[in-house]
Amino acid sequence: MPKTVQVLFLAAEADPFVKVGGLGDVAGSLPRALRALSDEQTGGAVLDVRLALPYHPLLKSHLDGVTSVGSYALEQSGDSAEVDIYETALDGMPVYFIDGAPIQSGGSVYSSDAALDAGKYTFFSLAALELPRYIGWKPDILHVNDWHTALAAYSALLRKWDGELKDISTVLTVHNLPFMGPDVSTLLPEYNLRLVNTGLPEWAEVMPLPLGLWAADKIVAVSPTYARELLTEENGCGLDAFLGLRPEALSGILNGIDTASFNPETDSALKANFSIETLANRFQNKEALQSQLGFTVDLGIPLLGVVSRMDQQKGIDLVLKTLKKLAGRPWQAVILGTGDPKLEKAAARLQEAAPGQFHAVLKFDSKLARQIYAGADIFLMPSRYEPCGLSQLIAMRYGCVPVVRATGGLTDTVVSGETGFLFEKPTPGGLEKILLQALAEYEDGVRWREYQLNCMKQDFSWDKSALAYFDLYRSITPLA
Repeated sequence: MPKTVQVLFLAAEADPFVKVGGLGDVAGSLPRALRALSDEQTGGAVLDVRLALPYHPLLKSHLDGVTSVGSYALEQSGDSAEVDIYETALDGMPVYFIDGAPIQSGGSVYSSDAALDAGKYTFFSLAALELPRYIGWKPDILHVNDWHTALAAYSALLRKWDGELKDISTVLTVHNLPFMGPDVSTLLPEYNLRLVNTGLPEWAEVMPLPLGLWAADKIVAVSPTYARELLTEENGCGLDAFLGLRPEALSGILNGIDTASFNPETDSALKANFSIETLANRFQNKEALQSQLGFTVDLGIPLLGVVSRMDQQKGIDLVLKTLKKLAGRPWQAVILGTGDPKLEKAAARLQEAAPGQFHAVLKFDSKLARQIYAGADIFLMPSRYEPCGLSQLIAMRYGCVPVVRATGGLTDTVVSGETGFLFEKPTPGGLEKILLQALAEYEDGVRWREYQLNCMKQDFSWDKSALAYFDLYRSITPLA
């Protein structure tokens, strides 16, 4: 009989149920990709991956097909907290929603109140660890993501030391190291969790993500380059020396994208569908986008696109300064996103100064995002750091050539001179120099078509990444 590897996958968000950022894309896609691996790929092993999410209040208003499983008590110091469990399925995968008072009081997925988030995700992490026993299912792997679920890995190790959960191994995927979570030192005693000597910096011993990094059997960064960057002073956020003590535990596995959803051949958001064989049809999307934005409809004018959170990390300030400096040249540009009010105001001012050349859409609009990927010629993503990045992967799938900073997953996915343009220093001057190079290359229509075709030939599906995660699971789980 083939070995069944049972994996409990925990995350704060997962598409299509709830998505705030890239974590939602990953948690919605990776578990299904793991379950879809063939017998040939797994050597006959079967992956029973199940997803658990907080039952955020906003989910209750729009999710259908969710059934109540029951409830159990989560031990607290001198008391207990009630945990309510609900279940649905996604492409045949069991999905559990965990509810309780801390989750209901937590408001939206992420709160501006650190204390609310601390209570919500501590409760969720520890309640999720009790879920398998309640449903009569024993995971071999506990796979947690970012700080929101890292305490499940910490608690699992302590319970292993105490003689429980002896056969469970833990994997922690780091999507964004700087977000380590709030101080939970006062919460842990409430759930009978002790703080132990971890060797972490003193300031980190009370934060969920560092505790999870200490406890996890394997740590995965979301790109190979980001894994290496975590060991540097610049990107290690004060944990580089600690992580350097566990080199055998740390690896990088590139995120993928949902290639069925992001498919220019079938995407209903587009004016015209296209493929590698019908790339000429793509021009219709550029014309439609130019018209929609109030630009002159002219295929000869290079159209630049940005789909991003408005944040310094994403280099949006570099984009705005560079475009302002190059305003006398022939180009058009659109930026879509929300975030830092100062950057939003700066984008609005640039639009006022160059209304026929620059357009800022300061909102979330998934349909327009797809139209930008499919209609723009150049995709700008000059991130100061980028653990993986999904936008450049989507842009390439739609034939939009990326101009990116050489950092993290951008380095791993964009090949300079073949599928895009990379620059080193995160300065307006650095971006200006590489953008001028891209604009010069754009003038050669034959060369530009080569860039587009090279981009569209790249395979950024979850297949390879899921297999890499399976190999990681196999390294810590006997498949006898």
